[in-house]
Amino acid sequence: MSTTTAPSPGAGQEDLARLEAHWGERASLRSWFSTVDHKRIGRRYLVTASLFFVLAGTSALAMRTQLARPESNLLSPEEYNQLFTMHGTAMIFLFATPMLFGFGNYLVPLMIGSRDMAFPKLNAFGYWVFLFAGLFMWASLPFGAAPNGGWFAYVPLTDDRNTPGLHMDVYTLGLLFLGIATTAGSINFIVTALKLRAPGMSLNRVPLFVWAIVATAFMVIFALPALNLDNAMLFLDRRFGTHFFDPEAAGNVLLWQHLFWIFGHPDVYIIVMPALGIVSAVLPAFTRRGVVGYVLIVLAIVSIAIISFGVWVHHMFATGLPHLSYSFFSAASTIITIPSGIQIFAWLATMMLGRLVVRVPLLFLVGFIVTFVLGGLTGAMFALTAFDQQVTDSYFVVAHFHYVLIGGAVFPILAAIYYWLPKMTGRMYHEGLGKWAFWLFFTGMQVAFFPMHLSGLFGMPRRVYTYRDEPGWDVWNMVSTIGAYILAVGLLLVLIGVVHAIRRGRPAPPDPWCGDTLEWSTESPPRPYNFPVLPQVHSLHPTWDQPSRSSMAEDATPDRILADGRRTLFTSELDGRRERVVEMPEASLQPLLLALAMLVFFTAMLFAWYPFAVAAAVAVAVIIAWWLWPPRRPEEELGVAR
Repeated sequence: MSTTTAPSPGAGQEDLARLEAHWGERASLRSWFSTVDHKRIGRRYLVTASLFFVLAGTSALAMRTQLARPESNLLSPEEYNQLFTMHGTAMIFLFATPMLFGFGNYLVPLMIGSRDMAFPKLNAFGYWVFLFAGLFMWASLPFGAAPNGGWFAYVPLTDDRNTPGLHMDVYTLGLLFLGIATTAGSINFIVTALKLRAPGMSLNRVPLFVWAIVATAFMVIFALPALNLDNAMLFLDRRFGTHFFDPEAAGNVLLWQHLFWIFGHPDVYIIVMPALGIVSAVLPAFTRRGVVGYVLIVLAIVSIAIISFGVWVHHMFATGLPHLSYSFFSAASTIITIPSGIQIFAWLATMMLGRLVVRVPLLFLVGFIVTFVLGGLTGAMFALTAFDQQVTDSYFVVAHFHYVLIGGAVFPILAAIYYWLPKMTGRMYHEGLGKWAFWLFFTGMQVAFFPMHLSGLFGMPRRVYTYRDEPGWDVWNMVSTIGAYILAVGLLLVLIGVVHAIRRGRPAPPDPWCGDTLEWSTESPPRPYNFPVLPQVHSLHPTWDQPSRSSMAEDATPDRILADGRRTLFTSELDGRRERVVEMPEASLQPLLLALAMLVFFTAMLFAWYPFAVAAAVAVAVIIAWWLWPPRRPEEELGVAR
């Protein structure tokens, strides 16, 4: 990996050496397991989520091959159900949110002018839990014990009578395990963005990507408990004979759907919101101006975060609930399109008023707008109860949510990969290869999923492993399968382009795009301490204004170099006033050990090894106590009285 060094006239060589000594981590096996550097953790999130994406995508290709022709027998019903469930679960829980949180891990401290996340060890712990939870779930597939009740896991189809075996126990315990990582990461993002911003970065100067990450983190905090409660109750019903979802014992099967979609519909925006923030972050570099309507976009982000909690019943319009209640949720489902539309029009205005520089990241942003708008139009159709009831459980729904999730998340993710790859690796990508990847991915997306609208209108049900030779079904399924393979070739070219850039790309300068946020004022890739001099922010576009740039050079003072330890600044929540200097923790094995103890606990619960589960719970408590135990101060170690 090549490092292109940005000049640091504000910090002398002695200061740089001290910063390197305090923040640098030696290349060793222990360092690999104990790192708390947000950049290394962010890269690990990106790589791990990408690997889970490959597994989920391979599952999707197997399913599409099965569905290419009527009455195919490539996959058995049980194999199809397991691949179908793991595909959806992995894409939603193990790829989209972790991938976007990976960008957040890497970029949020850099964008706000900090040297790390607020809780570095908690950050490392979140990654290890995410990794182990993903492996916990995927490891069940080779043994034929993978979840098989759909990523939505509707009861009573998933209770112990209808789905015996470990399948849905893997699902419930895996998501409970994963929820620990998601919650820890969300708390970390909120505190980091509120308290570690550079001096002068008031709320009206916070980058839109950071706003999107913080709004997403708050949504996770409020939405995830419903899913955790759902999974805990289903596990108790299956394993210990409780009756939360058993109508014969005064339980309620619709309770699962209510709790699941109270989480599930905000989760659509939990996935999409950081991706929308990526669009707002990338666009200025390729339009040579700030995004139009900054305040309106912030209000739109906050509005989506709030309104998204009031639309969950539109997933339940066919369940027989009172029709009067449908009208309220139908109205909310329509209203939530307004703040999304505000952002779309703001981006279009930015492109119209700016000077476009057509590079690969901009192509993926344009592809995002086209695809996401098409998905949004069909989403508005689902807000109409009568239409929703006609196409429920048809392939029209499959087409809609793939347009929303691929258009709303994957296109921005690919734009982000090309945009920030030079910053993360110190190498530039191949422009021609990137354009081929875009056109193949965009074409494959439309060919694969647009025909599913037609299949659905022709009456083809979703969640089936095969189908009869009905008019309008076989042709469009074959077209969709061809499109899926074209899409896969586009993604393969993305991977080839990333590997080519890392191995053979030309060295990247600190700011190859003329970006407007603080990460572009650092080296490529950034040093372990991020900033030799902590910046003083004077505008919304700090790398475009001279006072902010000067604060990291000739205006540097020792109280912003902070070379005496692993130190950064706490600032006030609203206006970014300097409050105090804080010490950040050293690298530690505690996060890994705690995650391993939790892995043992959930594995023991899965196989009903309850004595081992109790022992693992005790180990978890001991490691937490060790983690929270106050560290010895240097004067105490030397025996000096305080």
